[in-house]
Amino acid sequence: MMFTGILKKLTWKGGESGITLLEALVTIGILGGCVLTLIFGMSGGALAVKENRQEVTLQNLARTQMEYIKSCAYSVNATTYPTISVPDTYSISVKVTSVPNTNTDIQKVTANVSRDGIVLMTVTDYKVNR
Repeated sequence: MMFTGILKKLTWKGGESGITLLEALVTIGILGGCVLTLIFGMSGGALAVKENRQEVTLQNLARTQMEYIKSCAYSVNATTYPTISVPDTYSISVKVTSVPNTNTDIQKVTANVSRDGIVLMTVTDYKVNR
C-alpha cells in the first residue's frame, strides 16, 4: 500500500494534465494531411519534368531531322529522304510531296516523330532546288 502512495506522488502532479486521445488523433491527422500534400505535390512536379523532357527530345529530333534533310542533295522525284538515328523508343518518318501550282523545284517535306508507334510531333518545311 505504501508503494502505491509513492507511485501516485511520482506520477501525479497537481494542476497538470496530459494530452487527450482526441488531441493526439487530430495532430496525427494534420501531420498526415501535410505529408500527403507534399507527396502529391512532388509527384506532380516529377510528371511535369518528365513531360518537359519528352517535349524537348521531340523538338530536338524534329529540328535535327529537318537540318539533315536540308543538307541532303535535292532529288526531283523524291518521296522520302534518309532519316537520322534516334533513341530506341522513338522513330521518324519522312514524306515528300510536290507543291501544287508551282515548278518542280519546291518540295514540301513532312517529318513525323513518334514514340512507341504514336505520332507526337509533325514538322513541315520546304526544300528548294538551288
